Amino acid sequence: MQSQCVTTAVTDGMTPAPPDFLDDETMAAWTASGAPLVDLLRRAHTPGRLTGFRRGGRTAVLVAEPRHVHQVLGLGGDRYVKRSHRARPLLGDGMITATGEAWRSQRKLLQALFTGRGVQRWEQHIAGAAACVVDRWAERARRGEPTDIAEDTQFFTVDTIWRSLTDRPLDRETYLDLAAVQDVVAALPAEVGGASALPPAAEAALGALDERMFRALADARVRHRADGAGVSVLDRLLDAAETDPAYTDRLIRDELVTLLVAGYESSARTLTWAFVLLTAHPEVMERASGDARAVGAVLSETLRLYPTGWLLPRHSPADEVLDGWAVPAGTDLLVCPYLTHRDPEVWPDPEAFDPGRFPARSPLPPGAYLPFGIGPRACLGTRFAMREMEVLLGALLARFRVETTGPAGEPVFGINLRPAGPLPARVHERA
Repeated sequence: MQSQCVTTAVTDGMTPAPPDFLDDETMAAWTASGAPLVDLLRRAHTPGRLTGFRRGGRTAVLVAEPRHVHQVLGLGGDRYVKRSHRARPLLGDGMITATGEAWRSQRKLLQALFTGRGVQRWEQHIAGAAACVVDRWAERARRGEPTDIAEDTQFFTVDTIWRSLTDRPLDRETYLDLAAVQDVVAALPAEVGGASALPPAAEAALGALDERMFRALADARVRHRADGAGVSVLDRLLDAAETDPAYTDRLIRDELVTLLVAGYESSARTLTWAFVLLTAHPEVMERASGDARAVGAVLSETLRLYPTGWLLPRHSPADEVLDGWAVPAGTDLLVCPYLTHRDPEVWPDPEAFDPGRFPARSPLPPGAYLPFGIGPRACLGTRFAMREMEVLLGALLARFRVETTGPAGEPVFGINLRPAGPLPARVHERA
């Protein structure tokens, strides 16, 4: 049950109205139930309005209406900031967690590598990693053996980003150290203010990851000094370290881990969700085989239904007015793409899987679609991620028919949105 709503429209000269707030009874019932945060946000969501609630002595406001999302992320600039970051124990001071001038400097350094024509330099790495998965599926099809799509797509995305970071293909031992980062990600809180200490298994995985990254850095430095500037991301960071004292080994490690997590988590989970949806809609799978535009539409619709970054917290350090509603200093704003992407005013029959929505026949409202964020802090690797997913999904659908043999599990709303468990399947070569 919600508290009485403020329904009076705000007009010139009137005091801004506060957001609606969930009442104490609703909050107490939700807290006692132990339900995940997404359940509270679903309950709090009223299309077209802002809803607030108080947890642990802090005030938070749900932001899901497209125009509100656009105002916070697209136009908000430095007014709505990251108070802290849930992933700092993993990412350190990498680009995602950095703020202010440090963030601007770090983003400027890497931007040319992942935007515009910069993505073309990674085509050979994407193709090489995709070929490994195609070969694996061909062998599984020949032998009639099952495969795990979640594992296969994860290996592909880790392989792709590792080749791009180091200019070296991924070996199995390195993969096990890098893939263990998912244990750390799974242990991170869904929102700012959650538990900060990592469990022992996650701490061990983080230690192995750090050892692997520092070893790669040491090897690359030897090659860099012997052979001169290379073309990998790590080479670019070593170049920066020669003139910018901010690029210590620790910061280079943080940037590498940031790019690793950003470069494989979202893409691997999206590809897994795509196969979950496609096997439930075999007619769409058939249309997409051999059709690059259809493959792109499938991925766009998958990202609408299952945006990996399902919750994007921001903070208001000063008093603000958001669309005529008062946002006091100290308020947390929980931007929720998962709910925004289900706005029936923008997406008719929003729960249905319909790749025909893309490309959109008319421009979408600003803030209505943000699988990679929007505004100045939008994901730097959007084009890289889309390209690697298009290459692998296109190659697999063109050559194989896929039959999942078990469910992917329920969605897990942690720091990212992922399917629980593996996705077992059998693959068959097309005639």
